[in-house]
Amino acid sequence: MHCSPISKNVTELIGNTDLLRINSLSDLSGCEILMKCEQQNPGGSIKDRAALQLVKDAVNSGKLKPGMTIVEGTAGNTGIGLALVAKAMGFKMLAVMPRGQAPEKEQMIALYDAQLMLVDACPFANPNHFYHTARRLGEDNHNYWWADQFENISNSKAHYENTGPEIWLQTEGRIDALVSVVGTGGTIAGNSRYLSEKHHALQTWLIDPEGSGIYSYLKNGQYVSSGSSFTEGIGIMRSVENFREARIDHAVTLPDQDLVTISRHVREIDGIVLGSSSALNAAGALYAAAKMGPGKTIVTFCCDLAERSSSKLYNKQFLAERGISEKHESVQEMFVRYQNEPQTSIVNVDH
Repeated sequence: MHCSPISKNVTELIGNTDLLRINSLSDLSGCEILMKCEQQNPGGSIKDRAALQLVKDAVNSGKLKPGMTIVEGTAGNTGIGLALVAKAMGFKMLAVMPRGQAPEKEQMIALYDAQLMLVDACPFANPNHFYHTARRLGEDNHNYWWADQFENISNSKAHYENTGPEIWLQTEGRIDALVSVVGTGGTIAGNSRYLSEKHHALQTWLIDPEGSGIYSYLKNGQYVSSGSSFTEGIGIMRSVENFREARIDHAVTLPDQDLVTISRHVREIDGIVLGSSSALNAAGALYAAAKMGPGKTIVTFCCDLAERSSSKLYNKQFLAERGISEKHESVQEMFVRYQNEPQTSIVNVDH
């Protein structure tokens, strides 16, 4: 039995997460559908990786000095990751978050002793948007360092240097497709770059909530949003530096109903409880399997701890108000629907 040595700082626990076969989806599709267990990170999400890289690079460059406060606009998980890293490395933390995110995320930021500033949710063009508020705070206070997770490419670097190589080793180089939702773009960019350099025939599938702006951009060249998905922190509405580095081959959007259907299925059959982003990833992996055919190895991500979605994804009243059923169709029926969906539903992206 191999055990790791004793870690000297909680940030040393970030990364080296397990890769899990989702048996029911793999058996149904004839593919190996594998999920990187990013909820194992100490802050409970994949964003711990970006948070650590952002802070380490800022310290090494001299931009972030002892006694300074890290400030960031966040929909939750990056704020939690930065709060953890800040506390472990001796910095203060201020998270600027739009109102209406899952209360579980607000609680976690507070538990890490970070300051939380809530602002009204509003379009990105509004100067009071949480992103602009965090930027202004960073620019106006010489004792603040703004992390800027969207444009700061330390975000995608975390995945190019760590997550991607981990996946390559864990699959022993046998990977045909990478499937990911997009928030800042760091995860899909860093992983798709590293893995496509290793395996030129790799297909990267971008999975977006229905009505998202990224799918619209890849299809028509314009960021147009036309939906109100309850997923949080994914589906950006503008071009950002991290996302520009991504090597994407295909993009699809899936409705919230599908992630509810698949989340109930894998909970019932596999004992795996997924949050909303992770459920969208799992549905996306099944979609990729339906279109690519059997025999492929498809890797996606469990983005965070499922309880961060309990107030929405697992709230019967919330789902009922949105007309979403927990017994809409079986996953087998969903897979057949995916197989029969016209190719025109897929945006094929020209590198």
